[in-house]
Amino acid sequence: MFAKKRLILVLAALPMFGVVAAFGLAPDTVTEDIAQEIWSQPIELPSPRLTDSGSFDFWREERIGSGETLSHLLQRLGVAQEEISAVLATSRETKALGHLTVGRSVLARVTSTGRLISLQYLPAEDRLITLQRVNNAFRVQESAIQPEVQLVTRGGTIDGSLFGATDAANVPDSIASQLAEIFSSDIDFHRDLRKGDRFSVIYESYSYQGSTIKTGRLLAAEFVNNGQSYRAFYFRDPKGRDGYYSANGQNMRRAFLKSPMPFTRISSGFSNSRYHPVLKEWRAHRGIDYAAPTGTPIRAVADAVVSFAGRQGGYGNLIVLDHQGPYSTAYGHLSRFAPSIKRGARVNQGQVIGYVGSTGLASGPHLHYEFRINGEQKNPLTLKLPNAYPLAAQYRSLFASTTQPLAARLDMARNSRTAFLD
Repeated sequence: MFAKKRLILVLAALPMFGVVAAFGLAPDTVTEDIAQEIWSQPIELPSPRLTDSGSFDFWREERIGSGETLSHLLQRLGVAQEEISAVLATSRETKALGHLTVGRSVLARVTSTGRLISLQYLPAEDRLITLQRVNNAFRVQESAIQPEVQLVTRGGTIDGSLFGATDAANVPDSIASQLAEIFSSDIDFHRDLRKGDRFSVIYESYSYQGSTIKTGRLLAAEFVNNGQSYRAFYFRDPKGRDGYYSANGQNMRRAFLKSPMPFTRISSGFSNSRYHPVLKEWRAHRGIDYAAPTGTPIRAVADAVVSFAGRQGGYGNLIVLDHQGPYSTAYGHLSRFAPSIKRGARVNQGQVIGYVGSTGLASGPHLHYEFRINGEQKNPLTLKLPNAYPLAAQYRSLFASTTQPLAARLDMARNSRTAFLD
């Protein structure tokens, strides 16, 4: 016999992400004077046939935290303590479950009494680990998957910092870093950023069963700084050489970066007369000081060979890099050097060479940076530095056809701040 009950909607056993439906009214639809009535109707439903001692089961998704073990994660997923031991024993069959990757998601089907039915984990973008209950035991399986690649377009406006604006626009940090790196030769993000500056980005996003598992490469970007627009497009030529180029094929990678650190403030500029905070006297300051916390990474501003790495007087821990032609750069007051940085080592533009410190004559943690031409210090903020090689002429037409759809998307994004997917 069936008892009369009111209708109950139970959301259980959803996939990686649920289906979201949107409803709207057609333009010019008249909504006034429409009679509305709220009603309910008792209906007969069969009594539920529960298979787990009177419990329901649900899909739960949790993101892996820093330093979190599988045991801790299972507790957050609501798995009963007596179940966890059996799961941990089975998990030893695969190393991936013993070393969880921070930031990735785990999806589990768990009953309301803490009984684990199944668990899914993506340790990498092309691998899926499934832990499945079989009677009273568990079976683990690792399989290759083919993630779906989408193009995501997002945009935002600068109100304070670049990362604050990209966070507000839901742009991943990795894409924000690529954005800053690409335009670092044209825009000094220490001094040039203005409230109201705008940006648009187009990047790859990898997903599986509706869940984002990896953020890919930044494919195109526009940054409008103080009213001037800068655009960059990723291009890989038939010989495998790749990089970012402007719309007219100019290489966005300059021979020298404007700054050895993307996001720090200048605490002391290039000057012929500055009061030294340690020596308590006026003297020339032939470099740029960047204030930053101890341990902040410092990057090489161009390809180079290390000519000196050690301690030197008031510089403290110092690195000197020899670049092409008459150019060299110096990095002082470091707390430590990056691994493999020693005299004669080759470094690439953007490579981390050391870390901010306060060694030598320093009143606090900062980087003292010098740009030298034939051994003489010059102000890098006022120098016109050479560009890298432009796009080869034989690939101009291929570049234009490849980037045209991306340019069209940037045109659309210029007047819209709504993200959309292909």
